[in-house]
Amino acid sequence: MKPPRVLLVEDEGKTRDSIVEGMILEGWQVRSAARGVAGLQLAQAEPADLIVLDWMLPDLDGLEVLRRIRASGRTTPVLMLTARGTLTDRLLGLDKGADDYLPKPFAS
Repeated sequence: MKPPRVLLVEDEGKTRDSIVEGMILEGWQVRSAARGVAGLQLAQAEPADLIVLDWMLPDLDGLEVLRRIRASGRTTPVLMLTARGTLTDRLLGLDKGADDYLPKPFAS
């Protein structure tokens, strides 16, 4: 059985490293990017089973990355993982095409 593939787009290095490590331990294949443009390029280049996407990214914010992913016709599930945790932020993220929304900080 092929392991699930995840794309993690997160600019904070310690958070990114911790999530990548946990997902690998759970048997996921993980690709990661620290910037919005790089994350978008990875999302368009190789299919993933899940995209975990931060909102506040350098060079291209997560909502724009999400908009472009959805505009390309991709239906990959997207989990927004972000410090923007107000109800308005959550509703906006979901309205823009996220499948779920998890505000930081979070506990495992």
